[in-house]
Amino acid sequence: MTSPITLSDVERARERLAPWLAPTPVRTYPTLDQIVPGVRLLVKHENMQPTGSFKVRNGLSTVTALGDAERQRGVVGATTGNHGLGLAYAGRQLGVPVTICVPRNNNPEKNSALRAWGATVVEEGKDYDEAVAVASRLAAEREVTLAHSTNNVNVLSGAGTMTLELLEQTQDLDVLLIAVGGGSQAVGAMTVARSLKPTLQIVGIQAAGAPTLHDAWHAREPRKGTRADTFAEGVATRSTYELTFPALLEGLADFVTVADAEIAEAVRIILATTHHLVEGAGAMGVAAAIKLRDQLEGKSVGVIFCGANMDTGVLRRILNREL
Repeated sequence: MTSPITLSDVERARERLAPWLAPTPVRTYPTLDQIVPGVRLLVKHENMQPTGSFKVRNGLSTVTALGDAERQRGVVGATTGNHGLGLAYAGRQLGVPVTICVPRNNNPEKNSALRAWGATVVEEGKDYDEAVAVASRLAAEREVTLAHSTNNVNVLSGAGTMTLELLEQTQDLDVLLIAVGGGSQAVGAMTVARSLKPTLQIVGIQAAGAPTLHDAWHAREPRKGTRADTFAEGVATRSTYELTFPALLEGLADFVTVADAEIAEAVRIILATTHHLVEGAGAMGVAAAIKLRDQLEGKSVGVIFCGANMDTGVLRRILNREL
């Protein structure tokens, strides 16, 4: 498989992350398995990270890889929340100035958390892709490091530490279902699996309201879309990315979409069966397992609770079945 990173990159990232992050648990829930008869679900609890998301791995991997002069100048990134929180957390631990660009009308609770971790927040652009353009402009103007959430090898290496951990915690995993926004989780997973468990199938999941990468994968060509209409802001992207798309093309076993209604139902199911809160992207593995249950029957399937940072207003609408 073509990959922009190697297993050695992931192992080095894990060494850099070790002082700051403890391994997250893998758990099974009989009540959750009952929702998908014949399938054993193994839950990787990235929702238990210090920032509530796996992307703290990406942020720490990026900032710890910088030289002293780069750290002094600082970093700038774009986010709808979790990537920025990972960078802000890393900046707080290592004394690195962090500026985060978010779209206008971004999740206000994530904006508050970014500021609480010490980041300077710039609110500009209608969506994530426009916020990326703002971050690129600021990085050039200020001559600081641009920490892109996808097109960055240290980000991808950090994301890969999740699957490296997962494969050490489980022995019988057949399929891994991964939500895809830019593809850092999936590319990290495929890179690790290729070396340590080549039989592991990685299935990508995207929101039906933000399907550009999914559609591009099936068309076998890069694309830019015009819409990212989903409450699951962690996957609300509308383009392919040069660093991850070739690897996704070659390495994913399948790529599916789930509707917002299916994601919302998965959030409710997870809360009822595991008593864990997940955001939209964090529920997509369970949503996909339900959708693909016939072809997953008899298999051990990994799902990632990749984030817990759900806006309380959105959660209220989900629980009231308004989504």
